[in-house]
Amino acid sequence: MNARFGVKRKVALGVTALAAIAVSAVPGSAFAADGNGGSSDHWGVITRNTIGSPVAALRNGPFGSFGVQGASARPPYGQGSLGIEVADDSTSLTPSSEQVSFGNEVDFYGDPVLGLNQVGFHVFQTGENISYGGPGNLPNIRFEINPNLTAAPTTYSSMVWNPAPSPVVDRWSPYLDATTTGTWYLTGNAGTVTGCKLTAQCTFQQLKTALNDGGAQPTIYTATVGKGRDYMWIGAVDGLRINQSIYDFEPDGVRIRRVN
Repeated sequence: MNARFGVKRKVALGVTALAAIAVSAVPGSAFAADGNGGSSDHWGVITRNTIGSPVAALRNGPFGSFGVQGASARPPYGQGSLGIEVADDSTSLTPSSEQVSFGNEVDFYGDPVLGLNQVGFHVFQTGENISYGGPGNLPNIRFEINPNLTAAPTTYSSMVWNPAPSPVVDRWSPYLDATTTGTWYLTGNAGTVTGCKLTAQCTFQQLKTALNDGGAQPTIYTATVGKGRDYMWIGAVDGLRINQSIYDFEPDGVRIRRVN
């Protein structure tokens, strides 16, 4: 079992002077970076899980919306974020909507699902996005996993968090905690067996309890932030938290910050 999720292949970067500068703490941030931070070059669009021609790109900002001031007018970490754009009717498939997955297929591989205890992110939601699909029209967090369920002999499922509506609009949200808000489900037969499926979603703790069936422990394949296939959405995400690591999306790459 790895003590730190998503860093076992990159920990050496944390001791370099460049990495130390790159993860310097943002004034007023609840999470400071330390010498074990660094960066990961294993993040990007996961092509096999992307449909259509959506956008998931590291960018500056967004800053605003116009007239908004204070902490919610800028990304929660650094200067940038992960910009996401998906359309709801742009492919010849059924459904016709797009899907995008921006994630990491390397650093989390083999980590224990039941070792997850902190997950969440900040989101830049707009009134337009709500008009497209309602207040719950938001990106999600998805872990591809081996569920290792005794009653469901399958080696693959997606474990998906759907956030509750953001408490603010046209500005950066506070941290949205996926372990205490929103709902989770599993795809495929794992969802049917556990009861945590798309049509009957669970809390985070209910999902972990259902996966802990006394057999082999479930393990992670990948970790992603994404959107689709449902409603059009144009916005941004920053400060993805997975356990003690904060993934700070910046225009020049993904920086890792450690929770003090």
